[in-house]
Formats: sequence, structure tokens, C-alpha cells
Amino acid sequence: MPQGIRIFQQKNIGGNMSIETAAIARSPEMTSEERKVVIATLVGTTIEWYDFFVYAQAAGLVFGSLFFTPMNQNNPLLAQIAAFATLGLSFLFRPLGAIVCGHLGDRFGRRNVLVGTLVLMGVATALVGLLPTYAQIGALAPALLIFLRILQGFSAGGEWGGAALMSVEFAPLNKRSFFGAFPQIGTPLGMILATGVLWLLTTTLGKQAMIEWGWRIPFLLSIVLIVIGIVIRRSVEESPVFQAMHRRRKESSAPLAELFRSHAGDIMRTALIFMANNAAGYILIAFMISYGANTLKMPSDQLLLVSTLAAVSWFIFTLLGGVLGDRIGRVRTFQIGYALLVLWAVPMWFLIDSREVLLFFVAAVGLTIALGLSYGPQAALYAEMFPAKIRYSGVSIGYALGAILGGAFAPMIAQWIIGTSGESWRIGVYIAVLSAISLITVSTVKDPKGIDLNVHDSDA
Repeated sequence: MPQGIRIFQQKNIGGNMSIETAAIARSPEMTSEERKVVIATLVGTTIEWYDFFVYAQAAGLVFGSLFFTPMNQNNPLLAQIAAFATLGLSFLFRPLGAIVCGHLGDRFGRRNVLVGTLVLMGVATALVGLLPTYAQIGALAPALLIFLRILQGFSAGGEWGGAALMSVEFAPLNKRSFFGAFPQIGTPLGMILATGVLWLLTTTLGKQAMIEWGWRIPFLLSIVLIVIGIVIRRSVEESPVFQAMHRRRKESSAPLAELFRSHAGDIMRTALIFMANNAAGYILIAFMISYGANTLKMPSDQLLLVSTLAAVSWFIFTLLGGVLGDRIGRVRTFQIGYALLVLWAVPMWFLIDSREVLLFFVAAVGLTIALGLSYGPQAALYAEMFPAKIRYSGVSIGYALGAILGGAFAPMIAQWIIGTSGESWRIGVYIAVLSAISLITVSTVKDPKGIDLNVHDSDA
């Protein structure tokens, strides 16, 4: 049995051993099985976010002209807003994904659900790469695009909560925020993959070929990544770690009525805490490249390279955020990140509008510093805010609602601001206001750093 986990069994009335009432004692070190679980969550979330970001960037670069052709001919701005609207539509289905996947997790186990969400996301993404355009099948093209986007949103809603809790609940007590950062760094890693592939293809094929057919390749490559992800996730057997996680999962599926009746305040706080980070993140992911290419007329290959390098910075500062969450506290780390975002949200647009690639890069890196610090400790903070009986549901639904309030329509709103005012700094004001709200909200949370999740569970 792994050294990090000791399962104390009690005899039931019939004299048989049962692990249903197991108590778990953690050692200071992570076991090999726990590390395997952490790696599985990292790989899975990276692939999920690669799929998500490929769509987001394609929406900014080509979907307006390919799937909303009549609208694009009459009003290119409206076509671009419609393309970004399909990006936001999927967020509305994340809460449904969180609810349904939670129920399935009770019956079939956490690993099976996480494998299932990975497959669903991969299939939907690959099918986008095979879709006929408006010129080929008319209005059915955007309808099918929207349907597949909804499947992506449903899948993402079922992914994050399980991956986050799998990493946090069995981490060493003094490294809970650091290990919780591993599913978080799947976001910048997914962006590195997505922008890196798009940059390579744009550089190799040229802009015209990318518009005509090259845009399909990143979606189809998702099939290879999904196979890799499934193999890694299925390698996590039903070990004592995973069995305990599955029992915890069963405890945490309270009916929605009870969840919102008893913990509505905490759910809303988690949503508002995440709101600004998600909005600013999708400005970086989906809007900045589109704005640089379509409005500022900067070379797409340079912008994709800048975004790829900025995602490396996001990766580094997300890990740093996880480390700081253990050292100075989750709330304090969030506060630093959001304070930086309030201060940087407006000035970065003046750098971007210079049309200088180096200054564009500085603007993006400055944004990723704030994003990483307000993202790394999120999984640990959320897990420690909820008791076990509603932890999975509370974390997942709060995260999904925060995504709706934040990133769902942030690129569309940004495009509308540019189209109506022509002044990009106003987008910065929008992000700064959201950041101030998130900063105030996280400051109302009593830092739960170091709380014993098992004691907290029984007390709840």
C-alpha cells in the first residue's frame, strides 16, 4: 500500500472488512500513485484547452468569413461579433456539463467521467475540422458549428472540477496549492500547443492557404492528442488514492436545491472571484490576435508567435501562483494578481496600438503575470471553501458560472467596443472594472490555507 495513504478498515456486523468508512492519513510526501493522478489531470486539461483554444483563435481569424459569409459581405464587424458569439454560447452549457458529469461520476467513477469528457471534447473538435462551410451547405454550416461548440462547452463543464479536486484533496498539506496548480497550467500549455500549431501552419502554408483549408489541420490533430490523453488517464488505476477520491465524489453530489439553499453565497463568491481572470484570459486567447491582425493589420504569424511566447509566461506565473498560495496564502496571492490586473488593464492597450511586435509582446506578458497569480491558487482555494458533501458540485458550478460572467462573451464585448468607439483602451476599462469586483470579492474570503479537508468535512 502506498506510504502516503493508510486506510483504516472497520469490521461490519457480518465480520467482513469494509473501506466505506475509511479515514485517510496523509504523509508529507506525494506517493507515486498520487503523482500519476496529478500528471493525468495535467495532460487531460492541456488537451481539453488545446481544443478549446484552437476554436477560439479560429473564431477570431477565419470563422466570420467562412461560416457567416452573407453577414461578412454586408457587415464584417457583425460577422466577427457573431463568430465570437459562438465562442461564448458554449459557456452557457458548462453548468449543465458540471451537473450531468457529476451524476455520472457517482455511478461510473471519476476516471471514467474524465476519460469521457476528454473523448467528447476531442470528437467535437475533430468534427469542426471536417465541417463544410457556408459556401458549401448554406445556413446548415453555422448551425452545425454551434452544435459542436455546445458539445465542447458541455465537456469543459464536466472536466475542471474533477481534475482540480483530484489534484488538491490528496496533495501534501503544505503543497496543496502547488499541486492544485497542475490542472491550472493545462490552460497555458493548451494555449502554447494551439498557438504554436497555428503559427507553424501559418508560417509554412501562408495566410491564403490557412483561410482556404489549413485552418482545419489543428482541429484534426486533436485526434492524436486525444488518443495520448486517454492512454495516460486510463493508466490511473483504481488505486487506494483513486478509490478514496471516488468515495469523496459520492459524498459531494448534493441535490441542487440543497446546494443553492445552503451554499449559494459561496457559489456566487467563487463565480465572482473567477470572473475577471476568465474574461482577461479570453481577451488574450481569442481577441488580441484577431485585433492585431484585422484592425492593426499586423502579420498573423508574428502575432501567433507572440501569443505562444506569452503563454510560456502564463505557465510560469501560474506555477508561481501555486507556490505563493502555499507560502503567503491563497487570498493574498489572488489579491496581488488582481491588483496588477487593475493597474495593467488599460496601459497595455497603448503598447498594443503601437503596432510594434516587441511592445505587443510586453503587453501580453504583463497580462499573463496577473493572470497566473490569480489562477494558480484557484483549485486549492475553491476546494477549501466547500465541505465534502457539496464540494464537487459547488466547485464545478461556481467555476462554470464565473466563466459565463467572465470569458463567455468577453471577446464579443471587446469587438463591439472597438466597432462602436474605435478606442481599445475602453476594453481595458471593462477588464479593470471586472478585476476590481473580483479583487473585492476574494478579499471577503477568510484564507483557508492549511485547513484539514477531512476535519473540515466532518465539521460541515
